[in-house]
Amino acid sequence: MQAKGTSARITFKLAIAPVFAALVCIATIAFTVSVPATSGYFNIGETIIYVAALLFGPFVGAFSGGLGAAIADILVAPVFAPGTLVIKSFEGAIVGFLNKKMFTKASKSSWRMYTSLLGVAVGALLSITGSLYYSGDVELYIGIPPPETPTFAGFVPVEIWYFLGGAVALLIIFTGFRVEPELGRAVFAITVGGLEMVAGYFLYEQIILNKAAIVEIPINIGQMLVGLIVAIPVVKIILRSLPQLKS
Repeated sequence: MQAKGTSARITFKLAIAPVFAALVCIATIAFTVSVPATSGYFNIGETIIYVAALLFGPFVGAFSGGLGAAIADILVAPVFAPGTLVIKSFEGAIVGFLNKKMFTKASKSSWRMYTSLLGVAVGALLSITGSLYYSGDVELYIGIPPPETPTFAGFVPVEIWYFLGGAVALLIIFTGFRVEPELGRAVFAITVGGLEMVAGYFLYEQIILNKAAIVEIPINIGQMLVGLIVAIPVVKIILRSLPQLKS
């Protein structure tokens, strides 16, 4: 019976991985936010990678992240595709592995402390990155392929990032103390995986593409933070609706 259960789980993951790869590709291409003042932009492909990794583990995270994002790059920015295949495969694998294996024997009181510290760090990073690089005029592009003119254009004040950073920090801390002390595991897993992505693109652009890669660091950090903030609630909602996925 146990062998059959293991075989069924493997078959399910082999089936679901290409689905998430397709979702990553679509999300990467179809939804882009641009900040003309800083030449920065990000997409929501990271969110799907994190959802896949948190729900189904390192294999699905690696497959969907690497293949899905690489296909998106082949379609819109082929020079990035080889790097993306490796970088985002590792990103998905790291998030999935750490979320499943990290500190499984830690006490609830320890997790409350870890989660609170991570909440403060994520909130501060969101406030700093958003206020410096994602404020001012913002353009939203929705469509496949992305339209040449923005679907929506508006102005984002600096203060909104301070508010969002504080709100995110308080929400993570509150959830860690009152609802789920081990929330910090998912936050930590995404942060480590996301930082691998940031470092990976920096090295790829600096060494392979010979670009001034440092300007891309805040953009990739912003992409990681948006993915974290959106992916964790989505995963909790899915697991509440489909508790059988926890096993």
